[in-house]
Amino acid sequence: MLIGLWIRDVVLIEALDLSIGPGLTALTGETGAGKSIILDALGLAVGARADSGLVRRGASQAAVSAVFAPAPDHPVWAVLEEKGLDYRTDEDLILRRTLSADGRSRAFVNDQATSAGVLREIGERLLEVHGQHETVGLLDARTHRPLLDAFAGLGPHAAAVAARWKHWRAAQVRRDELAAQVAQAASEAEELSLRLAELDRLDPREGEETELAEARAVLGAAEKALGDIAGAREAFDGLSNRLAQAIRGLERARERAVQAGAGEDGAAVSRLIAASAAVDRVLIEAQEAEAAIDAAAGAFEFRPDDLEKTEERLFDLRGLARKLSVSVEELPPLRVRFAERLRAMESSEDELKAAEAAVAEARAAYRREAEALSQARRAAGETLAAAVMGELAPLKLDKARFRVAVEPLDEERAGPTGLDRVAFEIATNPGAPFGDLGAIASGGELARFALALKASLAGRGEGPQPLMIFDEVDQGVGGAVADAVGLRLKRLASTAQVLVVTHSPQVAARAEAHWRIAKSGDAERVRTAVEVLSAADREEEIARMLAGAEITDAARAAARALMHA
Repeated sequence: MLIGLWIRDVVLIEALDLSIGPGLTALTGETGAGKSIILDALGLAVGARADSGLVRRGASQAAVSAVFAPAPDHPVWAVLEEKGLDYRTDEDLILRRTLSADGRSRAFVNDQATSAGVLREIGERLLEVHGQHETVGLLDARTHRPLLDAFAGLGPHAAAVAARWKHWRAAQVRRDELAAQVAQAASEAEELSLRLAELDRLDPREGEETELAEARAVLGAAEKALGDIAGAREAFDGLSNRLAQAIRGLERARERAVQAGAGEDGAAVSRLIAASAAVDRVLIEAQEAEAAIDAAAGAFEFRPDDLEKTEERLFDLRGLARKLSVSVEELPPLRVRFAERLRAMESSEDELKAAEAAVAEARAAYRREAEALSQARRAAGETLAAAVMGELAPLKLDKARFRVAVEPLDEERAGPTGLDRVAFEIATNPGAPFGDLGAIASGGELARFALALKASLAGRGEGPQPLMIFDEVDQGVGGAVADAVGLRLKRLASTAQVLVVTHSPQVAARAEAHWRIAKSGDAERVRTAVEVLSAADREEEIARMLAGAEITDAARAAARALMHA
């Protein structure tokens, strides 16, 4: 609901602050007084095109603020959320627009800078305009389907169709993903099998690279130690034989010394015996050392090919890791993944068949739900058309015909809203073909038709109703037709906020609130002012509308009769 309008320097309005209440508010005044200026100012606040001609002459800029009090569940809050604008659902919503004399404009939502496009998108959720020069809302065919669904209470059915559509689309996406996987698998399977065969042949183990590196270090050290031992062992090669020969030579020398006359106790013989004994001891020690060296070599658990095999294994693992662009430690999990992918490729055909079946089932479920909704919409369209036709004659549109076109869409154009294109169509003259609502030539006729449609929809909608503005909906009519217009506006105002710019006393008399718009000033300085009328002032204004320049007692009596009818 619009609760306040603040206008500064717009055309003939220098400064104006208005409070707006619920129900029906009538704006009256002489032609040219500036009634449309107020609507232009409100349009500026909700994102209408900015024209520098709206800036009051002599002013540097025009400014308008519109204060709305949407319900906590109003859809406008979702727009603010989408646009990243701060808000609180328990506070007012303030839309502000400034327009400089050079045509530049700035837009604000709750004092947050935004674009005119965002203001316009917000405004579309908050108000509708039906008038001489424009109709915002009903001319947009995108609004017709939700209006029909709301009229017939088809919201839950439409939500079920949207859910079926979402499920169908999800099934299609899954099917397409599997199909892509199957196609890719065909080209990858051979290479993947070769890679897995290499991994199976090597059979890499977790942590194997570290184990092999440590083993290579140990085996390398053992190999060097055995080399040193072998070098030491070579030093003893032939030593025992030489020592044995020395002992035998010394024994022969002793025997010959005795034969030569040296006594057994002689010095020469004694020394030969001592030398032989010493060499014998050396022989024994040498044999013991040789045995110890052999035992030390045997104590090493080392085979000459162990180091070669370890290095060959490590080389093979690192070579395959480089080939597959991974580390050696990643080879075991990579082997598992390759095996899983091959198994998945083998089962993907079956999964694809199941996904195709799921798509067919989801499509069938969607079509069943959507076709039922289409049937309900066609029935609701006939009911709505009959209701609107019943409203046309009292509004001097008795020659017009109205219908709700519910046309089937190709499945390729179907969507979450169903299988239909819903459009409100009218034929303004007998024999004329049906066409879009915009085909109505007269702005007054279009506004009255919008009133007939809104009157038919009143009380049947779901959720908050927008502010409805009717600009001279009574143009060219009077008497009973004007009274019918006023009655329907009053009916609409029982469930929504309605502003009407009118020249009809029958319409103004139905309003809960009444504003009189008038010019003041001289030829050099003309201003538009708005007066909120009391009950007595309303009677005088309606009498003026009835009588013209000279207000008579009869006109006042007629005004009272209209106000209390």
